[in-house]
Amino acid sequence: MRDNNDMPGHLARRFQQIAVAVFHAEVEAAGYDLTPVQYAALSAIGMNQGIDQITLAGLIAYDRTTITGVVDRLVQKGLLVRNPSSRDRRARELRITEEGMRALQGITPAVEAAQRVMLRGLTKEEVEEFMRLLRKAIAAGNELSRAPLKQISAEGTKGS
Repeated sequence: MRDNNDMPGHLARRFQQIAVAVFHAEVEAAGYDLTPVQYAALSAIGMNQGIDQITLAGLIAYDRTTITGVVDRLVQKGLLVRNPSSRDRRARELRITEEGMRALQGITPAVEAAQRVMLRGLTKEEVEEFMRLLRKAIAAGNELSRAPLKQISAEGTKGS
């Protein structure tokens, strides 16, 4: 019988727990109150001003039905605004505010520190190999996810 603690799913879940704990510790120590998903959303919108919530969900591989709550909290914090879309009456364009840009710039060193802390047991070469293998495994299983990662093409349309 195989040890449950040595299965890929268990190890991935444990690493996720560590990653989230380290993220919160570093970000809170820097004086910010953002979750990993809120940071990912803010960063994605900062790089893609004017995207809608569905596109945002695809860019950060987050469930389309729960992205609204993430956006709501960022709007309440004054970091984002929603504007009516010029292309689709039903959609809202997301834009990062000046305060959001300041927060994104301010929090980035803490997020980068968190990445280093969560990988601190590995050598530089091991980090590169670990990241390569994570990308490979995630790419192979992307479409199996309830929230697959999607890319934006040069024309601004969604694709996988």
